[in-house]
Amino acid sequence: MIEILTEPFQYEFMIRSIVTATASGVMLSLLGPFAINRNMGFMADAMAHATLPIIAIGVFFGFSISELGVPASILIAIFLGYIIKNSNIGEDTSIGIIFSSFFALGFVLISILDVTINLEDLLFGQILAVSSFDVGIVVSMCVGVVSLVIIFFKQLLFYSFDPVGAEVKGLNINFLNYLFLIILSVSIVASLQTVGIILVLSMLLIPAAASKLVTNTFVTSIFVSIFFGITSSVTGLYLSYFLNLPSGPTMSLVATGIFILCFFVSKLKKVKI
Repeated sequence: MIEILTEPFQYEFMIRSIVTATASGVMLSLLGPFAINRNMGFMADAMAHATLPIIAIGVFFGFSISELGVPASILIAIFLGYIIKNSNIGEDTSIGIIFSSFFALGFVLISILDVTINLEDLLFGQILAVSSFDVGIVVSMCVGVVSLVIIFFKQLLFYSFDPVGAEVKGLNINFLNYLFLIILSVSIVASLQTVGIILVLSMLLIPAAASKLVTNTFVTSIFVSIFFGITSSVTGLYLSYFLNLPSGPTMSLVATGIFILCFFVSKLKKVKI
């Protein structure tokens, strides 16, 4: 049993992958409960898809996805926040327009600029190919995201549950809104190489949703969500290694399995009561 657990650590690429998967799992599952509480699932998906044009332009000028992470995520967050706030056509409609148009623009730019991007890796992730530089960037982003959430935790919590009350109390809700959008987009962009554009939403929401089923308080759900996120990422990576499966989809399916288990556990609790 111990040999099975330690075997992947014989390879440097697996060590890099496990560290990256853990960092991505922490970031996404930490923000997941906030995103669910604020009904921002569609917004998060739009953020992931909106990165494609920036990635295409960046690769054209010789940058990697990791190097583009922070500037791309900040631009996306500010743009999305501004458009939604100043649009009178509804939040879902605004997000839907941005989602589809940016994704389409990304594919057009890839064709026009004739850049070499493996679309399958971008859509579904290729964590086994991360470099030491990529690991450093993702871990740094993780430390930054966790630090900001800890520093502004009370304000973000207040704003998430009662934005009107937060404004009455004198909190700068515009700052808190953009702050959360930025750290959410940073986490999403940092995780693109882990699970890809298509599956990043599942790793953001599924561990958080599973934790919500088996916990009674929001703070507890955050810790349980992080545990589920790390478990899903690392277990999925192990399964992909031993069973020769695609890493990103396997991690997502493990998270889904945890959600299903939590669903039935929550139902059993209700039956006993």
